Amino acid sequence: MMWSFRVGSVFGIPIKLDVTFLLILPIFAYLIGMQIGEVADILNLTMGAGIDVAAVTSPWWMPWALGLTAALGLFFGVFLHELGHSLTAQRYGFPIDSITLWLLGGVAALSEMPEDWKQEFNIAIAGPIVSVLVGIASYALFLVTPESMNGAQFVLAYLAILNVFLAIFNMLPAFPMDGGRILRALLARSQPYARATQQAASIGKMFAIFLGLFGLFAFNIILIAVAFFIYIAASSEAQQVTMKAAFQDVTVADIMTPAGELHTVEPDATVAELFQRMFTERHTGYPVIESDAWGDDRLIGLVTLSDARGIDPVERDAYTVEDVMTTDLETIEPGSDAMAAIERMQKNGIGRLLVVEGDDLVGIISRSDLMTAFDIVQKSGGSVDLRGRPRSAQQISQ
Repeated sequence: MMWSFRVGSVFGIPIKLDVTFLLILPIFAYLIGMQIGEVADILNLTMGAGIDVAAVTSPWWMPWALGLTAALGLFFGVFLHELGHSLTAQRYGFPIDSITLWLLGGVAALSEMPEDWKQEFNIAIAGPIVSVLVGIASYALFLVTPESMNGAQFVLAYLAILNVFLAIFNMLPAFPMDGGRILRALLARSQPYARATQQAASIGKMFAIFLGLFGLFAFNIILIAVAFFIYIAASSEAQQVTMKAAFQDVTVADIMTPAGELHTVEPDATVAELFQRMFTERHTGYPVIESDAWGDDRLIGLVTLSDARGIDPVERDAYTVEDVMTTDLETIEPGSDAMAAIERMQKNGIGRLLVVEGDDLVGIISRSDLMTAFDIVQKSGGSVDLRGRPRSAQQISQ
């Protein structure tokens, strides 16, 4: 959700619209408006709606107006669905970062996922329950709407069916959809949370493959997009949960490259010298250390390959590290959780964090440090204890 903007808040929860929502809304309105006659016939047949098809297809603008109204109503139902998740999560003390409407519906961004299976079950099922209630409310309004209001009858009957369908679709056991989260909650009753996540994610990815193939043969790009989203989201969350389990009680100090093993650079070194060191030592990032008159070292910045490559090759002897280094440093304390370091890197889109204690640089932790440690734990079957183990210097890479 990189291109979203805030439009308000409800119960203290920021509400955002992604730009893809603005693209998909008119498409949905067009698709509904284009098929309004056929859909009205189906509603008359299945619900005894008694909608005058001629009244909802003329004049020429009526199908598009009703299509837009139905599309807006559909996304409002999606919003209420996500609000159901969010309010239930807040009841258990989990803050909600935002609710975002986007291309494939809505997303409630929890700051932290619950690991208590009962809490996750209740949070996951709250959304489909709200969708069913919205469908029932739409149907109730449809029943009391005068027959002369054909357009209102069409929209309400349409939303009644769609919201119930939304609830049923979300209950499919395709992690990380609601049904997949319910499945994980039930699996987590009798086994570790990480293992339950892996099993639910495997089922979700299998479902995504079948859904994608069905969408491909049906030439339905929306189903293909949903399948792609499910597969990527399932893989990502499974890795995140597995990583969290692997790094439980592991601190930054257990994984970082300590200060005594770091390669550093002085601020008056030229950019040409920096590139030569990067080539020779196979590093792409260096803490910049300055020595004062008493011989004490002081951290003043960080220089990376991306900082230096903007200098033209013919001018690299004229520029120093101090000219190109980053002084707005992202730091972390050695006693912080390893997962906190991962989350900080992901949030800021960076590849390393300087580890400081007070004013002293005590080490550096990079994405490659964390991924190497995680890979070792996975391949060892979890038999390696990362806490306090001696380790050799690792390459600082982007």
